[in-house]
Amino acid sequence: MPEMQSAFLWGARKTGKSTFLKSNFAESIYIDLLQSDVFLKYLKEPQRFREELEAAEKNKLKFPVIVDEVQKLPHLLDEIHWLIENKGYNFILSGSSARKVIRGKGNLLGGRAWRYVMLPLTTVEIKDYKLLDVLNKGLIPSHYLSLNYKKSLKSYINDYLREEVFNEGLTRNIPAFSRFFDAMGYSHGELSNYSNIARECGVNEKTVKEYYQILADTLIGTKLEPFKKKQEREVIKKAGKFYLFDIGVAGAITKRTITEERGELFGRAFEHFIFMELNAYKLYNDYDFEINFWRTKTGIEVDFILNSGEIAVEVKGSSYIKNADLKGLYTFRQEHKPRRTILVCNERIPRIKNSIEIMPYRDFLKELWRGELIK
Repeated sequence: MPEMQSAFLWGARKTGKSTFLKSNFAESIYIDLLQSDVFLKYLKEPQRFREELEAAEKNKLKFPVIVDEVQKLPHLLDEIHWLIENKGYNFILSGSSARKVIRGKGNLLGGRAWRYVMLPLTTVEIKDYKLLDVLNKGLIPSHYLSLNYKKSLKSYINDYLREEVFNEGLTRNIPAFSRFFDAMGYSHGELSNYSNIARECGVNEKTVKEYYQILADTLIGTKLEPFKKKQEREVIKKAGKFYLFDIGVAGAITKRTITEERGELFGRAFEHFIFMELNAYKLYNDYDFEINFWRTKTGIEVDFILNSGEIAVEVKGSSYIKNADLKGLYTFRQEHKPRRTILVCNERIPRIKNSIEIMPYRDFLKELWRGELIK
């Protein structure tokens, strides 16, 4: 981030926002709204925030002022806006999502602050990672490093993910949302069947769609839309897919444990892992390309379509790729002529079969993060 620029840093809790800010902006004034006394002080008298900063040491104000958990006090953003405009101060405002700020009619500073997102760890941040550790523990730093990751994940889901939504007042029907959360976990990464989930939750389809939007707005997940370029075959046009922000969280919701690198559970988790890396690369490099999926009504599909159809990526957990595994890529290539068609898998040596690149996942991720896949 350049000097004299304010920013929002959003991200689910425990992704490392506070650790990153404290280590990279050690000279900054740091205001933590999770501290009850600080929260109550500015809740009662928001103008004190401005008054205290105006009285702060001038050399401290050469650095951006950090306000952590800013979504807890949306009205504080009016004071921040004034200080940016009239005093030239700069801020880094971090929190779990902007949804409460918007619902509380908070001031998002009218473009005066750049937007950043922090996700769980990526493979370029982990030395010598083990695939099964990643798929079971997930990549939230404290969970990945935990010796008792299952207990950590269970606490995280119960004490944060559900409570984040309830405590922030994002939904009033707590029992229905709890049922939705479990049902969503089991359909994770597949076509979202709103009517089925609605029946399980005892609500209507519109409410289920609103629940999905809450998860997206709180950065707990990402919805993938189907690829919509003009096509010769009929495709699924309405239903999307939804991926939770962390693979360990997805596994904990469904009480999944993966013990070997094969099988359906491994394959689904492996696909989620590749999506997390693609999404992180896109966001961290501030790229504007879309990640879509492609599926016809007859069930032919490709997992990820990148950059408006330029690259088609299918993910298979298999350590031996057969001709049947390539069907989706063959079909998509015939209809849309992508620049590259890639099958990411668990084979050990890369090869090319009928112009389709069969690529070990570690090779794929190295190429991705070197900027050689999408530029």
